[in-house]
Amino acid sequence: MQALAWLLQDERRAQRFLDLTGLTPDLLRARIETGEVQVSVLDFLCAHEPDLIAAAESLGIDPGQLAAAREALA
Repeated sequence: MQALAWLLQDERRAQRFLDLTGLTPDLLRARIETGEVQVSVLDFLCAHEPDLIAAAESLGIDPGQLAAAREALA
């Protein structure tokens, strides 16, 4: 959830996430707690290393932890 909050802080990044996942703001709100959305967020971050690193720094964790969370949920 913290990674999603970080992702949504930037309008361009948030729009890129919605475009790539096919989610709409309404669908995102409705499914925010599902594993599907959580995996989508982590997939999105892991697919673009600059975002992965920036998110991890902002959250105070190692980028590998985000990647490991993705693997655990997938």
